[in-house]
Formats: sequence, C-alpha cells, structure tokens
Amino acid sequence: MAKEAPTDRRFATTLARGMSVLRAFRPSDDGLSNQELSERTGLPKSTVSRLTFTLQTLGYLSHGHRHDRYRPGPALLALGNVASASVSFVDTASDIMQALADETGTLVLIGVRDEQKILLTKTWRPHQTSSIWLEVGHRIPLPHSSSGQAQLAAQSDREFSAYLAAFGDAVEGSDVSVSALREDAYSQLVARGFVIAGHGLRYASTVNAVSVPFRSHEFDEPVVFSCGATPETLTHARMETEVGPKLQAAVRNLERMTGKSPALVQRG
Repeated sequence: MAKEAPTDRRFATTLARGMSVLRAFRPSDDGLSNQELSERTGLPKSTVSRLTFTLQTLGYLSHGHRHDRYRPGPALLALGNVASASVSFVDTASDIMQALADETGTLVLIGVRDEQKILLTKTWRPHQTSSIWLEVGHRIPLPHSSSGQAQLAAQSDREFSAYLAAFGDAVEGSDVSVSALREDAYSQLVARGFVIAGHGLRYASTVNAVSVPFRSHEFDEPVVFSCGATPETLTHARMETEVGPKLQAAVRNLERMTGKSPALVQRG
C-alpha cells in the first residue's frame, strides 16, 4: 500500500485504503479472500472486511458466495470502460503500435505509474509471431524495468520530488538510488531517444524491453510505450539498432498526430 499523507487534512485515508483493495486484484486471480487482500494491502483483516463489504454493496466488487472470494464487480467494469473511452490518444496510437508490433515481432504496450509499479493498460501483439504475452493489468517493478526508468526520466522535478516524498530514494536489492536511475535514463533519452534497463536491474532475465515516454492531455504524469520480447527474439543489439529507434519514431509520430510536445523535460 502507498504511504499515506496524514499531515494533509484533505487526504481521505479510508478512500485510499478502499482503492488499495481494488488495486490488489490481478488478471490471473480467481477471486481473493479477505485474508489474501489483507496480505496484499498490508491492512488488518478487520479493516479489509469492512472495505470489501462496502465495495460489494456499491457494486465495485462481486461476491459469489464461493469460498468467500471477491472479484471485480460491474460498477468497476463500467468505471474502467468510461476511463478507457476518455483517453483519446490510445485510439490514435492503435494503428501505429500494431504496425510496430508486427514489424518488430515484439509485444508493444502502454504503461502508467501505479505507486512503485508500472501498470500495463494496453497491449498490441504481433500477428502470427510467438513472443511474451504480458496481459493488461500486469504490474512491473518501476526501478527494475526500462518502462519504469523511462517514466522516471520524463517526470518533472516537481513530480519526482513528490515521488521521493512518498516512496524514498532507495531501490530494494540494489545500491543504486532512484535518483541515479532517473539520471541515467534521462541521459539515454537525450543521447538516443529510448531507455534500456541495465542487466543488473532488470526484474526478469526472461524479458528484454526498450521504452519511450509520452505525455498525453489526459494524465498528469508521463506514460510509457515499450517493446518487449524474450532475449532470444529481442537481443540487446536489436534494441539499440532497430527496435529502439523504431519505437522512438512511432512515439514521435503519435506526438505529431496528437499535437503533443516530446515528453522529455529539458533541465538545466
């Protein structure tokens, strides 16, 4: 669960806890019990029980009375559809990114920051090509991925200060700080226009990925477009000389079509 902001009287702690329950669900789940939700959110089981009852009453969770497991409900599905329909750049990007997926044989995706994770919100799979298939709703560790590092690099200083205030500068399992990762990713974007995570910080050795940030009208923070595949399909050389430049060109094309400036904020 995200660190709360008790010093700000406007912060609704109960609402934040309810949202953490909804964010705990993953696409592969066959429902979650109150105990499992307690373990994922770090909230006491008694608190989770009150939250799930309220969310079920409002239609955001459903409860089939089968082993006391909760699932996303119709109100949550409707809310997600409304949110998806309101994000216009996704429709504009679809043809561009599908063509990129087919041309490169990689999975192309959009990721948004969800606390210290990158949440996959849209994917394009290459036709008639076998590759990795991460699903919408999958969460990737932010500091340990090219998508997360690209997102950090495209944050403004104000946005990054807020991130540090909420989550700190340490990277779990590494001596490298989040600030150092941000600076390295920024340097990559300035030098070549895309980000590749270092081998020592990749969250999975079975996935290679290259990423480019994008700023939309709909979101306060930058989102990220990424191309990913197995290391056999997407070698480091391919990321640097072929797929990275093609992804950068695709995002630049999307920026021209949507009238947006490049996501990278100039510093100095």
